[in-house]
Amino acid sequence: MKVWKVRLLLALACLLALAGCASIGPPEAPSLELPKPPADLRAARKGDKVTLTWTVPARTTERQSLKYLGKTQICRSLAPALKQCGTEVGTAAPPADFESTIRSGKKLAASFVDTLPLPLEREHPRDSATYAVEVLNQAGRGAGLSNEVRVPLVPTLPPFAAFAAQVTARGVLISWKCSAESGTNGVQYLFRIYRQPDQASPSKLADVPVTDCVEGRGEQQAASSGESEASNLQSSYLDQTFEWEKTYSYRATVVSVIETAGKPSVEVEGTDTPEVKVFAHDVFPPAVPAGLQAVFSGPGQARFIDLIWTPVSDADLAGYNVYRHEAGQPPIKLNQDLVRTPAFRDLKVTPGKIYFYSVSAVDERGNESAKSEEASETAGP
Repeated sequence: MKVWKVRLLLALACLLALAGCASIGPPEAPSLELPKPPADLRAARKGDKVTLTWTVPARTTERQSLKYLGKTQICRSLAPALKQCGTEVGTAAPPADFESTIRSGKKLAASFVDTLPLPLEREHPRDSATYAVEVLNQAGRGAGLSNEVRVPLVPTLPPFAAFAAQVTARGVLISWKCSAESGTNGVQYLFRIYRQPDQASPSKLADVPVTDCVEGRGEQQAASSGESEASNLQSSYLDQTFEWEKTYSYRATVVSVIETAGKPSVEVEGTDTPEVKVFAHDVFPPAVPAGLQAVFSGPGQARFIDLIWTPVSDADLAGYNVYRHEAGQPPIKLNQDLVRTPAFRDLKVTPGKIYFYSVSAVDERGNESAKSEEASETAGP
């Protein structure tokens, strides 16, 4: 081979080598796999429990898909803002199904329940605790704190004892024993009652001030039973807004309230009482009619005896039954259908006879009251 050809081939080889070398850039730095801090941290307090929830990050701070996840630090402070976690109050382990859920493109929620120390509540009843979380990678490094949430530290009371519900003629009577403590350090307490019909959501029924508690038994009886004075404090609430022949569940909680001038009041619910369920079955008759009067028609008219009485005010009243008897005989009902108004005319009377009348009230479910006091009248000469 000629020398010039060899030189040409060498030159071409060098050019190709240089071109190949030019295509190789500097090596990229490996990803730190820092999870993007959550921005949707939420907090809900019930009693001394604070439940924190957030969405588990699916991407890194470099906007890459997150492959691995470490623990999450739970941070709490009395400071109004957190610059760093400082002393953590707990950690949340990475979800066991993290990898499969992230690959599917679905969002994954995480939660943590923090228990507030009682001394912290009592020493700072008008303050709030600030919470944030920091999600770490497998190496224990994080990209910073999440958004912050604040939770009132107002102390709460345990649920009142002996919570019960009983169906009565006037309504569902809800009763309980309550604490002698009505409020300290600017904290006031309400007893909040919830009602839930079957197949429906619960709703607030009433807020009863704890100061409404009254002595349920005498001091002498309490002393003989060995119970404290506080255990004798009882209160009740009458639910009259229900519907008969339906099932209801009741529960209640003590609500701590702090009023601050110029600011909305702060409310925190305590732990719930056990739930009680009642079936509002109406077996209660209406009130007994009163004021029954009997008056004969008088001369020159067809013979009859008019009856009038005071109306019964029960909301579910359906009507009245009218009874008549003669001396020594059992009462006989005169009407076939219920009498709708508090008046009745007896047209089947015999001259010279004395009749004794009474009236009863009947409700929409067929419950009948006792008979009224009798009224007597003579059917003329």
